[in-house]
Amino acid sequence: MGSKNKLKRFNENETFSNVIQPTREEVTGNFPYKGKWNSFFKNDNPIVLELGCGKGEYTIALAEKNPNVNYIGIDIKGARFWRGAKTALEENLPNVAFIRTQIELVDFCFAENEVSEIWITFPDPQIKYKRTKHRLTNEAFLKKYHHILNDEGIVHLKTDSEFMHGYTLGLLHGQGQEVLYAHHDVYSNHLSPEVVINTQTFYEKQYLEVKKAITYIKFRLKY
Repeated sequence: MGSKNKLKRFNENETFSNVIQPTREEVTGNFPYKGKWNSFFKNDNPIVLELGCGKGEYTIALAEKNPNVNYIGIDIKGARFWRGAKTALEENLPNVAFIRTQIELVDFCFAENEVSEIWITFPDPQIKYKRTKHRLTNEAFLKKYHHILNDEGIVHLKTDSEFMHGYTLGLLHGQGQEVLYAHHDVYSNHLSPEVVINTQTFYEKQYLEVKKAITYIKFRLKY
């Protein structure tokens, strides 16, 4: 994507009513919507997050199917989620929002028990050992998710990385977490949840074209 195109999208994001672009200081200081997302959406409906949302495919697809649930995509790359934000406005989806911030700050954006579900879709697996702290399912991140999720809150991990799938599953089992579903190739399993196989991201479609297996884990955190 050219720099001019990126700049155009950044500028458009500034005008979108469904995009929030706080500074890091604003998030870590006293983020105004933490614990008060009902004031943004003007309702008390459940909140579902898509972390590292990219173009926001899951955010948009799920919001279309579930108008009584609020969906929030989070990504630091605003030029990517510009597409999702624009689509939500064009299709009049009032239950969609996007936050441009680092995922490591998610617990500064949401209060304890404020979130119902989290989707992690095709994250960078950060395979090198020195990058472990950046994996979105490492222990530190899991504890952040547990803090903001309600008691019955669910986490979904969908990835093309066998490494990420195995690493996460091993960590969950090692901690005694509640793994509700796990499969290393969801498109070969007729028992795979419809929401997993009926919604595909831009990159996922590319992976499927080259016959790459897509893995999925659904789990609940208990500490």
